[in-house]
Amino acid sequence: MKLILILIPLLPLLGFLFLGLGFKSIPKKVTSIVGPGTILASFILSIITFIHLTQQAGTQSSLFPHSDVYTLFSWISIGSLDISFSFLIDPLSVLMLLVVTGVGFLIHVYSVGYMKDDPGYNRFFAYMNLFVFFMLLLVMGANYPIMFIGWEGVGLCSYLLIGFWFKNHEYNNAANKAFIMNRIGDLGFLLGMFLLFTTFQSLNYQDIFSQAKGMTSGNGTLVAITLLLFIGAVGKSAQIPLYTWLPDAMAGPTPVSALIHAATMVTAGVYMIARSNILYVLSPATMEIIGITAITTALFAASIAIFQNDIKKILAYSTISQLGYMFAALSIGAFTGAMFHLTTHAFFKALLFLAAGSVIHAIGGGQDIRNMGGLRKKLPKTYWTFLIATLAIAGIPPFSGFFSKDEILSKAFEFNHVTWFALAVGAFMTAFYMFRLFYLTFFRAFRGTEEEKHHLHESPAVMTTPLIVLSVLAAIGGVLNIPVLFGGENWLSGFLAPVFADAMAVKVQPAALSHATEWLLMATTLAGCLVTIFWAWRRYVKQENGLLPDEAKRSLLVQLISKKYYIDELYDFVFVKPSLWCSRYLHQVVELRFIDRIVNGVGQVVIWTGNTVRYVQTGNVGFYMFIMILGIILILFFNILI
Repeated sequence: MKLILILIPLLPLLGFLFLGLGFKSIPKKVTSIVGPGTILASFILSIITFIHLTQQAGTQSSLFPHSDVYTLFSWISIGSLDISFSFLIDPLSVLMLLVVTGVGFLIHVYSVGYMKDDPGYNRFFAYMNLFVFFMLLLVMGANYPIMFIGWEGVGLCSYLLIGFWFKNHEYNNAANKAFIMNRIGDLGFLLGMFLLFTTFQSLNYQDIFSQAKGMTSGNGTLVAITLLLFIGAVGKSAQIPLYTWLPDAMAGPTPVSALIHAATMVTAGVYMIARSNILYVLSPATMEIIGITAITTALFAASIAIFQNDIKKILAYSTISQLGYMFAALSIGAFTGAMFHLTTHAFFKALLFLAAGSVIHAIGGGQDIRNMGGLRKKLPKTYWTFLIATLAIAGIPPFSGFFSKDEILSKAFEFNHVTWFALAVGAFMTAFYMFRLFYLTFFRAFRGTEEEKHHLHESPAVMTTPLIVLSVLAAIGGVLNIPVLFGGENWLSGFLAPVFADAMAVKVQPAALSHATEWLLMATTLAGCLVTIFWAWRRYVKQENGLLPDEAKRSLLVQLISKKYYIDELYDFVFVKPSLWCSRYLHQVVELRFIDRIVNGVGQVVIWTGNTVRYVQTGNVGFYMFIMILGIILILFFNILI
């Protein structure tokens, strides 16, 4: 079993080394096999790991074993600090393995067609393989340092892939922005690890969590630790205030958006908090802060998405909003709900990005939905798969997003009615902006240029096949956790129960909702979503002069939202410009007028001294004898004087 676990992350790493070292000479056909092939192999091994984990359940008293730790070697041992390079295999890590490798493989296959004409084809797949390697380390690690290696690694790969087309200066700026904002969050994560070691004298999950169980709820140290770790999650998972890098990250190729900025990397913060569940349950103040941040982010990003016109940026703000739902679930202790929505979101959001890429590919690179329309006949496969993904994210039954979002909403209602109402409003907004995107892209007449109209064509099979597979997952993914209300057994809840058992034992459980209440809540949210979908249809399809946002008379509020609340401009004014001004001042005044003058002055003194002393070296033997005798006389004189 240990060999299998080593191979799961090792195969993508070997793929990166092979493609990275030979990217200038390896044929594209070889890359097309090695790139996706290594991820497929890791996916198969992940399935074997899942089977092994479930088979062990027969020998355990519980349904599933709590965990298996496989130590590869001792990594760092200094004093009381003992860190081993170990992998933790439990239901939570296996679920993430399946999502990362399964969705990752489909995106790699799609990339074979999408990137086929790109001169950086081999380099692209090398970066993608490297990303998967680091993401697997992040979810497999048995301690926080291993997680942090993966955490930093996916940040590096994100920088490389966002700025993949590095000849475009704006894309480089987007990559820099993502890298810098993630470093802000990563500093919080690093400080949190320092405090963890100071408190528990260990950085291993099992040691920390077993000790934390004996601590009192609201302990100040735990609150500080969880807040610092949450700062890391805010940066990586694009929550307020560190969210502005994600929309700009759409500068990278569309498969990058699907893999890194929808299905895997941005969910790392959700995974980290779910993994640290006992620490957070014992820190109610932190949970409250997470809840406020999550709800604000979900509504804030959803409102911005309503008025965006770039197809990928709409999906980017949608991702930020959906991540807000996951964090909201975490904040109320609904860890299974968060992981369930993480999984279904990986299916339908990866599908949305890839389908958007198919649309972009079809019209020759355009991304403005105001210049699309009427594509459903030209792109039938893309149309139907996009529709399934849109229904899923809008929470329409029986698609996957309905079940995962409904679980979060029902848990929110148990916790706090205000939380439920805010998340329900966010669900209505999601349905509206997603169907606005869908209608403007596929309905009415084509609004692009004649050249774009002539270019319209369905994507090749290598691109549409992953769309079809993901559409099936987006449609039926809800079966993972069908509630008892629908005759299901909440399979995922039972599967993940051992991971969250300690947290659930500590957490005060609210009274369970009656079936009648659940039906009422479900009907309310579904009715609201259907109304907003109908509203979007009336505005963007039914009306003869269906006004696009920039053509309508806008109120000040609409203008404010259309400009994304001027948050980027605010950050530029408050942080970027003062930093640049300070840098210029330090360069022009401190560096040039002070430091440089000191350094140059020392150099000039050395040169002057050398130029002066060199005259002593005349080359005249008589002069040297005179100096020698003079020196002897001076030595005798001073000896006598002393």
